Amino acid sequence: MGETFHIISDGSCDLPTTLTQEKNITVVPFYVSFDEEHYLKETVDIAVRDFYQMMVDKKGVYPKSSMPSIQDYAEVFRPFAENDIPVICICITTKFSGSLQSAQNAKELVLEKYPQARITVLDSTVDTVLQGQFVLEAVSLRDHGVSYHDAITRLNAIKSTGRIFFTVGNMEYLRHGGRIGKVAAIAGGALDIRPVITLKQGEIFPSGLDRGRKRTLKKVMNLLLEYLQESSLGIDRYSLVVGYGYDKEEGIAFRDQALSTLREKGYAIDEIPVFQIGATIGVHTGPYPLGFGVIERGIAESQ
Repeated sequence: MGETFHIISDGSCDLPTTLTQEKNITVVPFYVSFDEEHYLKETVDIAVRDFYQMMVDKKGVYPKSSMPSIQDYAEVFRPFAENDIPVICICITTKFSGSLQSAQNAKELVLEKYPQARITVLDSTVDTVLQGQFVLEAVSLRDHGVSYHDAITRLNAIKSTGRIFFTVGNMEYLRHGGRIGKVAAIAGGALDIRPVITLKQGEIFPSGLDRGRKRTLKKVMNLLLEYLQESSLGIDRYSLVVGYGYDKEEGIAFRDQALSTLREKGYAIDEIPVFQIGATIGVHTGPYPLGFGVIERGIAESQ
């Protein structure tokens, strides 16, 4: 057995609280605000479902998110430093947030008092439910007895395989947040035109446009199929997840359709988890993001 270590993630990982407790993961929440004055800790002061409900109810109001503070991270790191428990802290892509910088600064602060502390801060280069899958791969490595050093090496090796393929309800939030100007510029003001977007290596890229939800979701499915077809690994070597926003029923229906399509194409797959995309990303996508996250597993299923 390797040396045990503790896993921490910022709130962008969007894992349900029941799961983070069961898997012994510590989450440092992001904050969200609807008025730029009062910031609420996600999942602590405001539930994700309530956040989406407010977005749906308050059309034309664009919420903002704020990263965890240095203090937030330092408070979480300190007890592990005191007890000489190594830590891996997994953060949202640095292209989207300064969360990793907060964690790095907190690490330096904690090391001043506890110079022996082992704290590794990792840029996941992904976000939302795919960051959650990456965190669960870290859990799998830990629970298989992989050493601290080897787990870090493996996590750094697989993160570049992470992809998110998704679409949104409309262009409004992306355009307002200036988050994806390239896509907004292509779409212009055309009626019911929605983008299909890929996240890879920490950044988002336009992957097509179409009219209506059904057509964009079909494009999202095709992007996943292309990714799997180009890979030299079988589907069992990948961790796959569906992420949805406000509409859980739509998320489950999309997952069921995906399972059916994958099986038709000859992929032996039993299940795909469905998780809710949280406020950190929801502020940029609006209430109706929907898509896949996929990343290589830390440990092969047979091990």
